[in-house]
Amino acid sequence: MQDQPDPPTGVVEVVQRSLDLFVTDITEALPKILAGIVFLVLASLLVKLVMVVVRRVLTRALPGEAPVYRQFLSTIVAVLLWFAVALSFLSVVGLSELAAALGTSAGFVALGVSYALSGMIADAVAGVYLLRDPDFNPGDEVTVGDVSGEVTTIELRKTRFAVDGDTVVRGNAEIEKKWTKRGEPSDAAVAED
Repeated sequence: MQDQPDPPTGVVEVVQRSLDLFVTDITEALPKILAGIVFLVLASLLVKLVMVVVRRVLTRALPGEAPVYRQFLSTIVAVLLWFAVALSFLSVVGLSELAAALGTSAGFVALGVSYALSGMIADAVAGVYLLRDPDFNPGDEVTVGDVSGEVTTIELRKTRFAVDGDTVVRGNAEIEKKWTKRGEPSDAAVAED
């Protein structure tokens, strides 16, 4: 058998230095990684506890509201909490610059998305007002623009009307602007009595 030649000493030295550097970096990063894992476990427990409290508070504070309204509010709180946990985790493991960049980027993305979804947001906000309005309920006879019918369901973004056996759906922003309830005496008629 023929002896294989020894690799050049320069390559062996480069590989040895690279392995040494890798092991050193891992040993330096290990405490931060462990701290990050502990942080995530504690943060997830805290977020779950906060969400239980938020849901109970919403149920007690808004007992007559539609469940979709309470779910919408609790989802917003959960998203904000988990985003804060993610940014904090990055800071704990030593990536503060990345956390700051992601926070700033998320702000710009949220601004762009909110502008793009402004119609949907307007419908959702109007839906919140309609859900809370004591004068606008399922079963009411209402006129909205060219549609006159019975309100069948009020959702966060849309309201459905029964009109001559058909279902008509309108965005809540359109309804909130101007609607009239039929079958109720006007203020002038009440004043004359």
